Amino acid sequence: MEIDLSRPILARNEALADKNRARLATSGVFALDVLASPGAGKTTTILATIGLLREKLRIAVIEGDIASKVDAEKVKAHGIPAVQINTGGACHLEADMISRALDALPLDDLDLVIVENVGNLVCPTEFDLGQGARIVILSVPEGDDKPLKYPGIFAQADAVLLNKVDAASFFDFDETAFVDSVRRLNGAAPIFRMSAKTGEGVGEWAAWLEARVAESHVAH
Repeated sequence: MEIDLSRPILARNEALADKNRARLATSGVFALDVLASPGAGKTTTILATIGLLREKLRIAVIEGDIASKVDAEKVKAHGIPAVQINTGGACHLEADMISRALDALPLDDLDLVIVENVGNLVCPTEFDLGQGARIVILSVPEGDDKPLKYPGIFAQADAVLLNKVDAASFFDFDETAFVDSVRRLNGAAPIFRMSAKTGEGVGEWAAWLEARVAESHVAH
């Protein structure tokens, strides 16, 4: 006999995620879950995205980290509402954490909430937060083999951002192999080549996100 101890935890999380999703829909807010390894450029990508969309969308950010409030302070410095979640050791955010963070945000005055999940390519995959879309960021220095090593996160992604392409000449990164690996796992998600630092490709990614937000408003 085999007992899956994770099932009750995941079932409870899924129920709370559904409540988050309904709550966000009622307020007309689209939530984006951003997943990546530490150092992939999550915060820089979020700030670059905000820079292009802040005149079009009302945006807030939920920052997830094991400790510290460094990233939330960076966001607030740009005049964007931000809530920090410190997990105290947990390697992912969960739906109940997001629910409490939403309590601290003026949802009726927002269009988009960007959730920066804890830096990890494994743990966050299993935990629905109630998001409207989930993306994964991979940076060139991490290597082109990551979809092979962490297939779950790439299979679930609604979009894949290949970041730090401006540094490609310094690393042995086979972009063709990377794209092929992603496509074998996920034939639908667009892949955006970009550098959050230089701005290359950020416009295409931001346009995709803006369209998803608009589609969610029409649907509700």
